[in-house]
Amino acid sequence: MTDALPDYQVYAIKYAHHDRMSSANFIGGDSHDVPMPLDYFVWAVVGASRTFLVDTGFDQAGAAKRGRVITRPIDEGLKAIGIDAAAVEDVIVTHMHYDHAGNRELFPRARYHLQDREMAYCTGRCMCHPTLSHPFEVEDVASMVRRVFDGRVRFHDGDSDVAPGLSVHRVGGHTNGLQVVRVHTRLGWLVLASDASHLYANMDQQRPFPVVYNVGDMLEGYARVHALADAPQLVVPGHDPEVLRRFAAGSREHEGWIVRLDSPAH
Repeated sequence: MTDALPDYQVYAIKYAHHDRMSSANFIGGDSHDVPMPLDYFVWAVVGASRTFLVDTGFDQAGAAKRGRVITRPIDEGLKAIGIDAAAVEDVIVTHMHYDHAGNRELFPRARYHLQDREMAYCTGRCMCHPTLSHPFEVEDVASMVRRVFDGRVRFHDGDSDVAPGLSVHRVGGHTNGLQVVRVHTRLGWLVLASDASHLYANMDQQRPFPVVYNVGDMLEGYARVHALADAPQLVVPGHDPEVLRRFAAGSREHEGWIVRLDSPAH
């Protein structure tokens, strides 16, 4: 007889925003070209005895460089749900783009979980091409290399269990080593898709986001994330403001920026 899997609480924490048109969110543009902004999130996976942070976002300097707006600093969002950034011990990095792997000094105790292919991708020949290197920040990549030599990186190759009820799965597409995170919750298996699909519309309409390493892998990834989840509504895209409407805030103070992904809005 096997032990029952733990149920984690899962939080989406909005930290930044970017106004843009829908034509910027699909390969080939969009004939309607209506406002379709992006929100920027990190995710906290909270268990009875262990907490995991998924992605680390960017800081104010990164926002200024890229023309984004910080709405709440990430450490403030973590504090709002009782997490001290300096005490975080495990960070899962879905991929190494600037908006998922920044805030380099914020988690001094953390061990980082990363796919082998992502590290090879962001330090290899593909970075000779500005089209592919543009979404990366060299200092984020250099910091990850330093963590490797400090013994603070755990590499994963494809599908890998991180803890009971928590696993990572390489889907690629957006980057060569992008991984999604599968979490066991009271609602069943939930998938933090990150940039496997920026928006619900990307996967629902089979219309890929234009920042992409391999279009075929991105399209296959839409089916993969749904196969990993117990229900379509438990696949959570990486940048859709709709997430804040589809799931419930834990308290009145959290409304509009922090929601519980294991608690759908009523």
